[in-house]
Amino acid sequence: DQDRTGRSLPVPAIFEGLGIVSAVGTLALGVLGTLQEHPDPEVGRKVFANVPDALVVIFYVGVAGFLWLMFHLLAARSRSWLQGQPEIRLGQWRQRFRRLGEGLRMETLMRDPKMGIIHSAIYYGFIVLFLGTVTLEIDHLLPPSLKFLEGGVYQGYSAILDLASLVYLGGLAAAAANRYGLRPWRIKSKTRPEDALILGLLALIGITGVLVEAARISLVGRPDFEVWSFVGYPISALIPATAAGDFHLAMWIAHVVAFVALLVVIPVTKLRHMFTSPANLFLSPRERPKGAMRPMPNLMEAEDIETIGVSLATDLTWKQIFDTDACTICGRCTSVCPANITGKPLDPREMVLKSGEIAAANVGVSPPVGTVMPIEPGSGLFDRITSEEAFACTACRACDEICPVDIEIVDRILDMRRHLTLMESDFPAELGKAFVAMENQSNPWGMSQQARGDWTEELEFEVPVFGENGKTTADYLWFVGCAGSFDDRNTAVSVALARLLHRAGIDFAILGKREVCTGDPARRSGNEFVFQQLALQNIGTFEEVGVKKVITQCAHCFNTIANEYPQFGGDYEVVHHSQLLASLLSQGRLPEPKTANGDRKKITYHDACYIGRWNDIYVAPREVVAAQGNVDLVEMPRHGTRGLCCGAGGARFWMEEQTGKKVNIERAQEALATDADEIAVACPFCFVMLDDGVKELGREDVKVRDLAMILAEGLEADPEDG
Repeated sequence: DQDRTGRSLPVPAIFEGLGIVSAVGTLALGVLGTLQEHPDPEVGRKVFANVPDALVVIFYVGVAGFLWLMFHLLAARSRSWLQGQPEIRLGQWRQRFRRLGEGLRMETLMRDPKMGIIHSAIYYGFIVLFLGTVTLEIDHLLPPSLKFLEGGVYQGYSAILDLASLVYLGGLAAAAANRYGLRPWRIKSKTRPEDALILGLLALIGITGVLVEAARISLVGRPDFEVWSFVGYPISALIPATAAGDFHLAMWIAHVVAFVALLVVIPVTKLRHMFTSPANLFLSPRERPKGAMRPMPNLMEAEDIETIGVSLATDLTWKQIFDTDACTICGRCTSVCPANITGKPLDPREMVLKSGEIAAANVGVSPPVGTVMPIEPGSGLFDRITSEEAFACTACRACDEICPVDIEIVDRILDMRRHLTLMESDFPAELGKAFVAMENQSNPWGMSQQARGDWTEELEFEVPVFGENGKTTADYLWFVGCAGSFDDRNTAVSVALARLLHRAGIDFAILGKREVCTGDPARRSGNEFVFQQLALQNIGTFEEVGVKKVITQCAHCFNTIANEYPQFGGDYEVVHHSQLLASLLSQGRLPEPKTANGDRKKITYHDACYIGRWNDIYVAPREVVAAQGNVDLVEMPRHGTRGLCCGAGGARFWMEEQTGKKVNIERAQEALATDADEIAVACPFCFVMLDDGVKELGREDVKVRDLAMILAEGLEADPEDG
């Protein structure tokens, strides 16, 4: 929608131009068709047989007019996108065309296999039928000597189109059964009259197409070569030859009317996603990593910032507004949202639709389906969206991951938090304590910085600290993190990891009391000011000690240093401890442990969102678990890209859950249902949340432990290891 300079492209004018070209082209086809002779083929069909010339003229003129109207309405719709803020979505062309191809092949819909198959049946069936019509029109325009839809080619053509009709109508029947019969909640909650209109029009096009074919076959006496039309031919036997002419004409008119009605319905209903969804997939690759929030100016230096975050539709980027028109309203995002699943007020789909409604009202075009209250132009987003909804999000990215059209939902929620926190001071009271602690003690626990390195006292060797005892360089900075420094459960992880790094001969050092929080809790909760204070302080320290490579044991620290510090000039090679441990095992720098007895142990691994969905680290943690002797890795139903959040992300660790079921209890129950002896984690916040959940459920016999603890214990217990 915008070029690299941020200037708006004339999208409405482009749509208007497409409308004119489509209309003129359709009229030209009609004229060209009259210039050719159209003899009856021996084995084939004559186009427009039994259709009066006047109706043929009306057909071409009508289709031309309605094509223009469709693009005119899309042009009006596109004005909504132009009110958004600049955002560059150019470059990375290979990725863009790959994503477009995946969308056009329906691969992204297979994230939900059942609905993916149903939608694919409708999509591919419609595409083949449409291409069949185009092929017929091309043949119609050719002189008799060049016509190709005759003989065996025609018979094969007929069979293919009949098969496409079955697939198409079968998909529509399955979709109707799912929406009006099975009625899963995510579909039922957003079913509106327009859904029946859309399904009805699509079905009418398919049914009348079959009936037109059957009536035509009856009209020409059911010749044997038409048996290749294995759907239309049997039906033609039910249509008396005496009535075939009138019935054929009636069905042909109904078919055309249904088609032109569809052209009008597309731009004013969710069917516009036929155009916007593939375009959104094409636009989805972006310059910043998926683990990074939208960059902001340096608030320590900026003086002319009037507002922060998002509160109006015009504060959204054009891409975020375009997202709302790409939405298919399928509800997959809501079905995997941990907040929604556990009874919180957040509904990701509603967040998209509500912002789209307000954006649409600003330019006076139809809102997305689902509007339940009047929308006035200029209405703020928080006239429709509450702060409770925004702060219920765990920023786990499950919604973004499952969306078949790559809508970025988390971004808009976190941008709303920025406004609520810094412009309105509207945030959960518990966050205030964490904000003050991060500002004053440089960590959300409110602990003294002097105690950052106290956990090292448990070790039998000295942990090197940059700037102490002559330690000025190291291959790696180990960024321990606040949890690893202050939380009792997680200091045990730090001790275990220190022993493993020492044993493997890794040249590392920590910052000790010079390390401060990365700022992740502040940024994810909307306090960009505190985040930048902490981030700039860390970056300054990193530069001072000459850091190039960083080890983290916290998934949130990993994501922030790797993906967000570059926004402020902090570019480092960051490795999560699960990746490093897997690498050390594969290199033989750490031996694979063997259990001391023959009993097999079952371990289930919980995917941390901030190394999983945000950074695609799924294999390394499992390799560390699998390296244990006599261990069976058992997966939870929701794992990998579909893993359920522990409930701590998005700074939710620092907020109370006052509504619905606790997310950590939901996840702990799923983990316990695997009958695992242990639950492995790779993030300090996951550790605390799942450990609390297991204990609250009275299952203290099941251990929750970090990968480093499991590996260190395995090596200590290895009878063959000296």
